[in-house]
Amino acid sequence: MKTLVNLEHWNRKEHFQFFSQFEEPFYGINVQMDCTYAYNKAKKQGVSFFLYYLYQTLKAVNETENFRYRIIGDQVFEYDKVHASPTIMRDDNTFGFGYIEYHEATDIFYAKASKEIERVKNSNRLEAAAREDVIHFSALPWINFTSVSHARSFSFPDSCPKISVGKMTEKSGIRSMPVSVHVHHGLVDGYHVGLFMDRLQDLLHS
Repeated sequence: MKTLVNLEHWNRKEHFQFFSQFEEPFYGINVQMDCTYAYNKAKKQGVSFFLYYLYQTLKAVNETENFRYRIIGDQVFEYDKVHASPTIMRDDNTFGFGYIEYHEATDIFYAKASKEIERVKNSNRLEAAAREDVIHFSALPWINFTSVSHARSFSFPDSCPKISVGKMTEKSGIRSMPVSVHVHHGLVDGYHVGLFMDRLQDLLHS
């Protein structure tokens, strides 16, 4: 479900109009996240670490209002809930796009997400999800990256946040992984990315 944002009463009206004129309105920020507690907790619970941090990422996204804004036509809408369109690796080293719904109950989330992952792994189609109520999510567990860029068609309207997670490394008993966030500047400023990053780090510690 989505709600139309009244631009005339929105304090971001000028920011939205300004950045929406750009050929490339997206910008990206990369940080290192401490995932020591999260990794150990996932292993203790017998849960896939990928699904564990994907759940926490979606929780942080849904708690950060600006990450739920989307541009449709020339209007801005706020979704009450957003989900994930992740890349899922197959045994032949290709990938497919999946659709994983966010559920607050972790048991439901893990069960449905695991089923979707198996479906994509057993498919040979790309199946790009053409929907607005998602984040585009990718895991790059082979690369301890310091920055990320994304393939984009500038003629295709897009305002979905793009979040990537890289290789987990360990130093002096502390596990960390890079997290990259790309967002549309007409909807999200650095302040809001900071809110999301702080919330995600809190969730990975809890």
